[in-house]
Amino acid sequence: MSAETSLLVLLAATWAHLGFQVTVSSLVYPVLAAAATSPEGWRRAHERHSRVITPTVGAVYAALLLGTAASLSTAAGPAVVAAAAGVALSLGTTALVAAPLHGRLATAGPTPERLRRLLVADRVRTAGAAVAAVAASLAVV
Repeated sequence: MSAETSLLVLLAATWAHLGFQVTVSSLVYPVLAAAATSPEGWRRAHERHSRVITPTVGAVYAALLLGTAASLSTAAGPAVVAAAAGVALSLGTTALVAAPLHGRLATAGPTPERLRRLLVADRVRTAGAAVAAVAASLAVV
């Protein structure tokens, strides 16, 4: 992949990821948290959330990994490294905090503390996505 192409993949992937994260933060998680009023409502809502969001997460994260790896190998510079750091923050927060929390929420159910931690993790992921998108834009110009 050429440097120009890898930067365009990184640019598209990081902005798609930011749009995804903002949607999750502003629409998806508030609706999911509202389902925490009853154990049965929560179980159904969380199962549906997990089933529906997984393919999108997989596609967005795969594009992020491809664009980041390709850009680091063909067009590494300060902006690409900053974009990679934002991607790493988002994906690392997902792997180390959000995914395990979703597992606990699925098995043990919601508590105010678990939901609070999930929302904090989501804000961190969104911040990482914003850093990555802005840095990828700077790498292209």
